[in-house]
Amino acid sequence: MSSFELYFKLGIQHILDLNGFDHILFIVVLCAVFVARDWVKILLLVTAFTLGHSLTLALATFKVIEIRSEVIEFLIPVTIALTALITLIKPKPSTGKGIQLNYLLALFFGLIHGLGFSNYLRNLLGKEAAIWQPLLAFNIGLEVGQLAIVAAFLLLTSLVHLAGMNRKEWTLILSAFVLGVACMLMLKSKFW
Repeated sequence: MSSFELYFKLGIQHILDLNGFDHILFIVVLCAVFVARDWVKILLLVTAFTLGHSLTLALATFKVIEIRSEVIEFLIPVTIALTALITLIKPKPSTGKGIQLNYLLALFFGLIHGLGFSNYLRNLLGKEAAIWQPLLAFNIGLEVGQLAIVAAFLLLTSLVHLAGMNRKEWTLILSAFVLGVACMLMLKSKFW
C-alpha cells in the first residue's frame, strides 16, 4: 500500500470514527436545511469547510500556529452550537446570489476544526520526511468521509420526508438535538 493510499484511508476512517461524533454532528447540522436536490450547495459548503480545515491542519502540523488543545476542544462544540442555533433561527437555505453567510461560517469553523485534528495528524506523521503528500491524502480522505456522512444524512432526510414529516419540522428537531448535544460537549470540555 502506498503512503498516499494509507493516509487517504486514515482520513476517511478518522472522520467516520464514532468516537469523534462531534465532527459528524457538525456536518449534519451544517447540511440540515438542504435536501438531495441541493447537492451543489452542499458540495460547496462541505468543501468550504474542508478548505478551512485543511489550511489550519497544515499550519498546525508544520507548527506555524499553536493553540492550546483545551481551547480548541472547547471551541469545536461552540462552532457546532452556533451552527445549530443559526439553523434554528433560519431553518431554510438562502436563495440569494453571491457568497452566503453559511459558506463563510463553514470556512471559518473549518479553521477551528482543523486545529483539533492537528495533534492527531502530527503524531501520526511522526518524522516523515515528505509531509505534503500524506497531508494532502489525509485531507482528501476527510473530504470523502464527509461526503459519505452527507450522503447518509440526505438518505435519512429523504426517508423522514417520505414518512410524512415536513422539511422545516425535521430541520428544527435535528438542530435542537444537535444544539443540546453541543452544549453538553461545551460543559464537558470547558478549560477554565
